[in-house]
Amino acid sequence: MARKTARPGRTLVVFFLVMAIAYGLVALAGTWKPTLGLDLQGGTSITLRAEGDPGEEALDQARQIIDDRVNGSGVAEAEVTTQGGNEIVVEIPGENARNLIETVQRTAQLRFRLVACSTVDGRCATTTGLPEGIQIDPSTTLPQDEGQDGGQDGDQSQGSNNRAALGAWARLSDTQGDGADGSDRSGGQGDENSNGNRNRNGNGQQSPYDACIAAAADDETTAEPLSWIDNPTTACVDAFSQFQASGGCQQGATSVMGDDPATPLITCDEDGIAYLLSPAMIEGTQLDDAGAAIPQQQVNYVVTLSFDGDGTEVFADISNALVGTEKQFAIVLDGQVLSAPTMEGRILDGNAQISGDFNETTANSLATSLRYGSLPIAFEDQPLVETIGPSLAGDQLSAGLTAGGIGLAIVMLYCLLYYRGLGTVVIASLFVAAGITYAMVLLLSETANFTLTLPGIAGIIVAVGITADSFIVYFERIRDEMRIGKSMKVAVEAGWKRARNTCLAADAVSLLAAVVLYIFAAGVVKGFAFALGLTTIIDLVVFFWFTHPMVSWLAKYRFFNKGHRLSGLSPETLGVARTATGGNA
Repeated sequence: MARKTARPGRTLVVFFLVMAIAYGLVALAGTWKPTLGLDLQGGTSITLRAEGDPGEEALDQARQIIDDRVNGSGVAEAEVTTQGGNEIVVEIPGENARNLIETVQRTAQLRFRLVACSTVDGRCATTTGLPEGIQIDPSTTLPQDEGQDGGQDGDQSQGSNNRAALGAWARLSDTQGDGADGSDRSGGQGDENSNGNRNRNGNGQQSPYDACIAAAADDETTAEPLSWIDNPTTACVDAFSQFQASGGCQQGATSVMGDDPATPLITCDEDGIAYLLSPAMIEGTQLDDAGAAIPQQQVNYVVTLSFDGDGTEVFADISNALVGTEKQFAIVLDGQVLSAPTMEGRILDGNAQISGDFNETTANSLATSLRYGSLPIAFEDQPLVETIGPSLAGDQLSAGLTAGGIGLAIVMLYCLLYYRGLGTVVIASLFVAAGITYAMVLLLSETANFTLTLPGIAGIIVAVGITADSFIVYFERIRDEMRIGKSMKVAVEAGWKRARNTCLAADAVSLLAAVVLYIFAAGVVKGFAFALGLTTIIDLVVFFWFTHPMVSWLAKYRFFNKGHRLSGLSPETLGVARTATGGNA
């Protein structure tokens, strides 16, 4: 069987084509300067103040979740710390980090609920816009913390549709009480509940939303949302009707009820549609993964969801029950409906999508928030956002680059003096490695939010020694083969077989150290580990697909294969007689 002929020239051409493609991608990205870290260029500081008085454990858990979100790629090198007893400070490299504020402070409580009725389907509507037995008391208004706005003209309550003044409570007449079956499905509103209720309006009445929650707790079907949506608790229907009569979503409200997964929910979507929703069937804790993508034959981004085993089973039950009907299920984030689609087919694999008015940034932001879990605490709406300067003096970057340049020059000078002609291969390989490293840093800055810090630069400089080490091992192997009488062409291939394994073992150790550091370290040390691992991989690429083919290609020329005194392979350099370099195959 014929032995496969090496084609070093073809390998080099393909290698440089790949490099050209890499720089073509850099050109498409439109940036030729790497993103620098907080220590070198400063960035944006976001101070989040927690609502209420969170405990130390909850604050630290929130800090960890926010750290996971902003460092989701692992290389952004944002710093997240707690301050005082109720603040979290997030420092993100770059002045354009303000678009991360929503990602940082979003609570990200995701829940899947079933739609009992909405203002679109009209299933809970009455001819008057209010349930029977409800009278309007225009003199009372919703408390501000319930998310309703007053101040509308009182004569709105006299309209032909008997609509209440915006924000007005509805008063249930004494005739509305027990259900036909004897159970108090209205929540016990009336004289029976005149004492002991949690929230009442100015006239001593219970909030209809609290009445809904209380009645739903006594309703046996509440625990079975698929049945509950066909016959929702009467008190919840009454509360939903009143929510619409009092202005509802038209006044910019999102939810007038707490987003408790065990209770029904009255809330809105971004289009101003009101919904009465069942208790949650699936929660965000049952997510395995979330991402952003553009589905085939579509042009808009969606957020993709993948459920765990329990979530997959429940979602399959939902799809089996709703498919072929007009019933909807709602995807609710932080109490607001993101989407309320119908079920067009059975989904048994646990994969779902959230569609909406997403672009790449907003879809990735939501997916990141969902992927790393919900925050255990809520933050005030207006965080303090500041631009901060670099943590190191401006000359630190120059000093680091100068040190790297001096080290690189010393390595090149040594290789030229010791290896002579072969030293040019070392210099060419180092320049090629530098070119690939720069391209990768630029691409990672765009795609993975990689930021170059001073420790990262140190990791790249350390890798120069690792790269030079590979050349030394290879060249010394070639020399050893030529000392025993082999020609350069034969010595190049024989030395390659021996040097290859040695270099692979050395780079594997370096890569393993980088991986361990990256996993167990924190902060800027991760940047050092990432840069070290990246340049170690680049060293292997250059060594296999540039250095070795280049030496094989040079072995064809008389200057090297005849042992010229400046080639680095002369008999004097090898310490052998002239006849040995003639080349025995």
